[in-house]
Amino acid sequence: MGTWAVDAFGNDDAADWLRELQEADDLGPVVEAIQAVTSVGEDELEAPESAVALAAIEVLARLGGSTGERDAHTEAIDQWMERTRAVPTPEILASAEAAIDRILGEDSELRELWEDSDDYEAWVRSVQSLRTRVAAGAFR
Repeated sequence: MGTWAVDAFGNDDAADWLRELQEADDLGPVVEAIQAVTSVGEDELEAPESAVALAAIEVLARLGGSTGERDAHTEAIDQWMERTRAVPTPEILASAEAAIDRILGEDSELRELWEDSDDYEAWVRSVQSLRTRVAAGAFR
């Protein structure tokens, strides 16, 4: 996975997933990305699935009005939001929080990869910030 930043869209997997989201007319890709993490069970969670789930959770945060940093990726999300006017259910939001717990927990390849880097603490802060932003969403 090519990675250039600690934020949700700072990697190739998330950037590639964004194209899938842009083609969708609903929250389907968001739900699928989150379920790919929450359905793993006790097996090791692979890094690409985690990266895509964090990008999907970033979309939920933005839908709730918590925009965070702005860049070319977030402009694409804003355009998708304007076109779809999607509203997540409470179940999707709860799944997003469970996915973050799983990504930060044991047997998470993405967490392990970040642990081996100098930017681990910054990445954890970024993921925790994302959790806070989703929880503070206007749809709560």
